Formats: sequence, structure tokens, C-alpha cells
Amino acid sequence: QVQLVESGGGSVQAGGSLRLSCAASGYTYCMAWFRQAPGKEREGVARIYRVSRNTNYADSVKGRFTISQDNLKNTIYLQMNSLKPEDTAMYYCAAARGGLCNLSSQAFGYWGQGTQVTVSS
Repeated sequence: QVQLVESGGGSVQAGGSLRLSCAASGYTYCMAWFRQAPGKEREGVARIYRVSRNTNYADSVKGRFTISQDNLKNTIYLQMNSLKPEDTAMYYCAAARGGLCNLSSQAFGYWGQGTQVTVSS
């Protein structure tokens, strides 16, 4: 079993930055950040292979968001820069212990409780 605890959400003005953290308990093969805005489907934002550190991003956040990890702390981060109002959503950390590692929510069996990010114009 893997438990995920997110932190770092909040409110910021457009153009600002936030950093999300997700601490995992136990082994994980792949981790990712997803987001869901009210009335919209959950969207994959970024994912990282834990061993190779290979990353992938949604087109909507490329060049603005960076996913990274700290293996000693078993924690991943999402650095979000140049935030836009359309980035407003609940952000979820997700983890998988094997299989595919992509931006599909079906690839992940473990989820955090979510942290709210609100960007005002």
C-alpha cells in the first residue's frame, strides 16, 4: 500500500509561482500530478519515472511547470511558474508500482487527497 500526502497549494495572482509537494510512503515506480477543475475531467499534468527521472508534461503546462523528485525524502514536487487563471484546479498526486507510466489516470492506483490551487487574474 502506498500513501500520498500533498502540500503546497494556495492562492496566487496570475504570473506567480507555487510549488506542490507529495510525500510517498513505500516503493513507487512512477508518480504524477493530475488536476481537476470544477465541471471538467481530471487531466494529467506531469509524470516522472522514479528510477530514470524521465519526465513528460501536458502541452498546456510545458515550459511553465517542472516535476522533480527527492529520493531521500521519497517526495516529488511540481514547480509551477507563470501561473494562469486556467491553472485553477484541485491538484492530485498519483503513484503506480508498475505498468505503464503516462498521463492517463488509469495508469495509477494510488492517489492523494488533493490540494487546491487558485490563480486570480
